[in-house]
Formats: sequence, C-alpha cells, structure tokens
Amino acid sequence: MRAWRVPRYGPFGEVLEVADVPRPEPGPGETRVRVAAAALNFADILHTAGEYQERVPPPFTPGLEVAGTTDDGRRVFGPVALPHGGFAEEAVLRTTWPWPEGMSAAQAAGFFVSYQTGWCALHHRTSLRAGETLLVLAAAGGVGLAAVQLGRAAGARVIGVVGDEEKAAVARTAGAEVLVDPGDTKRSGEHAGRGAGPDRTDLVAAVRELTDGRGADVVYDPVGGDSFDAARRVVAWEGRLLVIGFAGGRIADAPTNHALVKNYAVVGVHWSAYRDRSPELVAAWQREIEALWHRRAIAPIVGAEYAFEDLPTAMEELQARRTTGRVVLRAP
Repeated sequence: MRAWRVPRYGPFGEVLEVADVPRPEPGPGETRVRVAAAALNFADILHTAGEYQERVPPPFTPGLEVAGTTDDGRRVFGPVALPHGGFAEEAVLRTTWPWPEGMSAAQAAGFFVSYQTGWCALHHRTSLRAGETLLVLAAAGGVGLAAVQLGRAAGARVIGVVGDEEKAAVARTAGAEVLVDPGDTKRSGEHAGRGAGPDRTDLVAAVRELTDGRGADVVYDPVGGDSFDAARRVVAWEGRLLVIGFAGGRIADAPTNHALVKNYAVVGVHWSAYRDRSPELVAAWQREIEALWHRRAIAPIVGAEYAFEDLPTAMEELQARRTTGRVVLRAP
C-alpha cells in the first residue's frame, strides 16, 4: 500500500517520502481501517522532526487521527497507533468510535484530538464555569475553534485572538468575540523565536477594555512565545492560564513572582498522556463531546482538504499558521 514515511528525523520538507509498504498489522485491542480522511495536527510536524515529547523511532507513518472503514465494514474514527499513522491507504487505530451520523469524512477525521484537548483543558485541568471569560489564542485554528465552541457550550463568554480579518470571520462563526492581532501570525517559520516580536500593548489594552479591566478568567494558549507573554498580562485575579502548545515556535518563561502577585495558575495540558495513563477518562470525555455534537452545540470546522500527494504543502501551511479550522488529507 502507499504511505507517507519518515525514514529519519528532520524537517518535513526534506525527509517525508511516499513509499510502498506492507499492510499494517493491528496489535491486541487495535483496529485496522481503510483511511477515508486523516486530519493534520501540529504534533505531526514535531513527530517528523523528532521534537515531540514522545519520540517515535523511524521509519514510521505520521498522521494522528483518521476516519475510515474497518475490515468488517464499520465506519469509525479515532486516534492512530503509531508507527501506523493516518497518512496512508490503511492505518491502525488505538481505539475506535462510531462515525457520527451527519459528519463528513473530513469532519470525522478531525473530531478527536482537538476536542479532547479542549475538554481536558477546560473541564479537567480547570473547571470553566458559566459566566466566566475565556480568552482563546489562535482562535481560528483547529485547536482554537474547538476551544471556542466548547467554551460557548459551557456558557462562558469567549474572546478569540486571530491574525487577520479572514480568520476573524471564521472565529465569529464559532461564537467568539474577536480581537485581530496581526502580530499573532508573524512569528512562525523562519522567524519563530527570534527577538521579542512586535509590541503587544494594543492586544493587552483591548482585552482589558473588553473585560472592564478585570482580564480573562481562563486563557487557552496553544501558541506560546510572545502570545503567552501578553496573555499573562491579561489573566484575571485567580485566573488560569492553560499551556496547550508552542505553535509560535518559542517556549515562553512563566515568572513565578508575576503568578504570585496576580494570584493566577499556570496549568500544563498534556492531553496525549491520558490515553495510556487514564483511558477511562478519555472515553468519558468523548461521550460528553459526542453529546454536544448530537445537540449540535459543537461542529468540526474543516478549513482545507488536500490531496494525498500534497501533504508537504499542507504541513507548510499549518506550520506557517495560514490555515483555519481543521486541515485534512484525503485518502490516496
């Protein structure tokens, strides 16, 4: 079968290659599926470079979540069991969930990781309450939009930060009040981590104005870097700053004196660790998430679908943060 392979760690544009490989064999409790669509995650880029927290020895096929059909004809979605990832004709899933009625293949492919991360962050690592203010950075991305929708479903007021007016329109459809911060998208790629970036005073002032000077009760930060530096200036007294990831390219520092004076918590969210440590929690969260889908309180937003051969282009757009919603690779 055809599959994208990572023969050695490195930049995806240099190491990714299409190869003919044997059909993957599922292990105990795993399920093989013919892939209908596979969603991209920023972690796919990190896995390819060997920079993710949990390194997968090469060679392997990336692609962390898919929708597809089992050998016995069931339509399912779920997280993969690496090294048999989703950017291939067939993949192996760690667990499967029935493909929800009314979802396209692209929507089902992106229905697991982003919403699971959001639920874990907002309802397990903290408790987002109705009436609180949730500030979501990179709110038009796949992870950000899921957080916006989950926040709204919880009864929170949601403020989304985006990089341009096109992304603002997408975040508004998900229910967010929107702040456009052009600096939010200018520190990816080759510029990531270099220097302090543009002045974030306007963003800080805007959040304070929208919250009557109080700040955000909860900040959802998948970006890091300068965005984190700005976010900690607008977190409210006894607020919670959720560290989701570092798509901006720089791991920010969290000065403990600042956290003490403002009495806020910096909370790490390593969702993928729960799959092995507490699978019963992941299953419970998924039931809650699917209940929201059945009420149509949430809905996966697919921003772009790419042909199988265009995976490097899709990864480039994702890394540069030029995408909105979930980015999906179609089956070969």
